[in-house]
Amino acid sequence: MKKPLKMLAFDFGASSGRAILGTFDGEKLTTEEMHRFSNDPVNIRGSLYWDTLRLFYEIKQGILKCVNSGHKDIASMAVDTWGVDFGLLDEKGNLLGNPYHYRDTRTDGMMEEVFKIIPRDELYSKTGIQFMKLNTIFQLFSMKYYNSPLLREAKTLLLTPDLFNYFLTGVKSTEYSIASTTQLLDPEKREWSAEILERLGLPKHLFTSIVPSGTVISSLSKDIVHELGIGEISVIATASHDTASAVASVPAIDEDYVYISCGTWSLMGVEIDQPVINNKSSLLSFTNEGGVNNKIRFLKNIMGLWLVQECKRQWDREGDKTSFAELEAMAREAKPFVSFVDPDHESFISPGDMPNKIREFCKNTNQPVPESKGEVVRCIAQSLALKYRKTVESLQDILGKELPVIHMVGGGIKDTMLCQFTANATGKEVMAGPVEATSIGNLMVQAMALGEVKTLREVRQIVKKSFPTTIYEPQDVNAWNEAYEKFKKIVG
Repeated sequence: MKKPLKMLAFDFGASSGRAILGTFDGEKLTTEEMHRFSNDPVNIRGSLYWDTLRLFYEIKQGILKCVNSGHKDIASMAVDTWGVDFGLLDEKGNLLGNPYHYRDTRTDGMMEEVFKIIPRDELYSKTGIQFMKLNTIFQLFSMKYYNSPLLREAKTLLLTPDLFNYFLTGVKSTEYSIASTTQLLDPEKREWSAEILERLGLPKHLFTSIVPSGTVISSLSKDIVHELGIGEISVIATASHDTASAVASVPAIDEDYVYISCGTWSLMGVEIDQPVINNKSSLLSFTNEGGVNNKIRFLKNIMGLWLVQECKRQWDREGDKTSFAELEAMAREAKPFVSFVDPDHESFISPGDMPNKIREFCKNTNQPVPESKGEVVRCIAQSLALKYRKTVESLQDILGKELPVIHMVGGGIKDTMLCQFTANATGKEVMAGPVEATSIGNLMVQAMALGEVKTLREVRQIVKKSFPTTIYEPQDVNAWNEAYEKFKKIVG
């Protein structure tokens, strides 16, 4: 019998990170959580940063815990993270300052400044990326606009997972899926847009070569091997954007489906071979991001469970701690369809007192104001489900075909109420699972890079065999249809 392949996935979300050991026996993948840690933004004098050096410390702790648990025969490891954020290196390869958090306010007003140079429609036609003020293009332009000394000093830009790969190996490169989140990539050529960089006055020398998802970067550096007392481990540029990894793990056999990678953000879309860039996709704010095997993830970024997470943080700060399970139970008991919010409203982007922001939105749109925890969470959950319906209808309109099934993956599917609401609101069958979709996709792309799995279709068949899914059928369709008409009047 062939020795099972052991791989280590580091999956960083916006609020936590984890190290997951994957063992692949040639037919099934099993996973085991080896290390989990918080990932908290740090506010210093009004600016929001990532604690990047502590996060790298946690990566090393995850490796040690895995090895000290008897798994010294790890073949490879890979890191996936959120998109758009980056670190800058000086000419000696040292990190220049703590990387900013995408929710920092330095990008306020930057979209409008960029549009003075490259008009909005033209920029979309050249990138196919949904406009969000947190995008890398606007973060970088804000540094140029405010004459940042860091930008003047920088010699290399590395997006977050590529920065960790560099810390691990000393190799500077940029993985395709994470590069595609920047709004600086030519989606047709799959390379940096020299025209955009030149017109915005952004230094071209910052950007490294782009490598495909599933590229073996190098082995761990000698310094890391010596420090941790371990053997050599191959470091792989997996599908480094967490959504790209999650989409790779969708256990779909047929091609006509919608995915929702459900967590802090809800990333909802389809996987296609070529970008879709036209007036309709621009008007409806769809984005074209990269995936495994040069695929395009045609999707919409929806604010997601960030709204519930921020509500919980506020209630916790007030000393009224409640678990997510308890909040879901309270929401189930609340009266349905009383009020709605647009999950993507600008007021919800920044952290801070989310319950009050929800109430203010309802008040300003002349709706009943949710007061209790259950009412607030119910308002959010049913609004998310109805936003999903609006999005799937837009997808079907743009693509000109019916998409009968929704695959929900990621930690958000632990919220079974939201899964059922999604089926109810859309009138479609929802297949939920796997929960650890991102780390599973990360691991299976590693297996592809090591030659153990040949195709993306094979990956999905293995995931389907290895992890359970739950099916949700639509219920109370008429009531949800009526709610949808109300929702559309509120959010436009």
